Amino acid sequence: MESARNLRPLPRTAEPGRRLSSGPTSPFVPNGVTDAAVDWILEAICRLAPDAISRVDAEVSRSLSRLPVRAGEYGYDPWGFSPQRFREPLLLLALLYRYYFRVDMQGQENFPEGRVLVIANHAGQLPADGAMLIAGAALESDPPRLLRAMAEYWMPTLPFIGALGTRMGAVVGTRQNCQELLAREEAVVAFPEGVRGLNKTWDQRYQLQRFGLGFMRLALETDTPILPVVILGSEEQAPSFANLKPLARLIGAPAFPITPFFPLLGPLGLLPLPAKYHVRVGPPMHFTGNPHDEDSVIGAFVAEVRREMASMIERERSARASWFL
Repeated sequence: MESARNLRPLPRTAEPGRRLSSGPTSPFVPNGVTDAAVDWILEAICRLAPDAISRVDAEVSRSLSRLPVRAGEYGYDPWGFSPQRFREPLLLLALLYRYYFRVDMQGQENFPEGRVLVIANHAGQLPADGAMLIAGAALESDPPRLLRAMAEYWMPTLPFIGALGTRMGAVVGTRQNCQELLAREEAVVAFPEGVRGLNKTWDQRYQLQRFGLGFMRLALETDTPILPVVILGSEEQAPSFANLKPLARLIGAPAFPITPFFPLLGPLGLLPLPAKYHVRVGPPMHFTGNPHDEDSVIGAFVAEVRREMASMIERERSARASWFL
């Protein structure tokens, strides 16, 4: 079995350029600490579970060979994404996808060709649901799809998570970033609940929070279909019983959740529990209209998407036998 370091298909040949679009995000900078951490994790898994990593390595290789990505002269796109540097994060995601969250994905045949706005629910304190959705689209769709996640403004500031997110194709969720990605016929995934969904408390589980209107205006402006996706399992990965917002503001964090293990176990307490994920991809929804209409008009379209997702969630919750099985 090859070591994790030997799994890297190509060395880095050049530093990527700055993003083409303006916005609050920083230009991508390769992160040596993140690279070393990923290598260390893969080395450990190679020793502990060589058969598992061999299987997902073959699966990742097949997916990457068919992944349609437009990179520049030096192998990077304008947002710092490189197919070569996506290999190791995808390998880690595939291991989590297959053996930790044991994801059951259905409806992946609904992914249309060309540009699409994937709209999903959000929960779990840390964005493992987004990571599993990205893995599922790359591993399960035919052909594989790279989902470009619209991340919160603070994501690039997070140690390890920020750099890893960039290697997975995430970009800061500005309007211009989304417009440019859709113009390139890419698949963009957004979580219209934002941190309202990510940091829900246990009593709000599977209750969709207020959706922003921006994604619908973009869909109308760019004539892009909307693909509703619901994810079950993330609510149970880190149940939060309270959110100490004053303390979160004091430390500059989006939330300060109280879970069964956090802050009791420190940062380790935020590690997700092995809840079984169920991902359901609905049929595309098409909307037409004036993207500059009043909020009430756009809100009616958004409400239709929200109702469809709420209905999908209730169906899947009724069919689910257990949180962890």
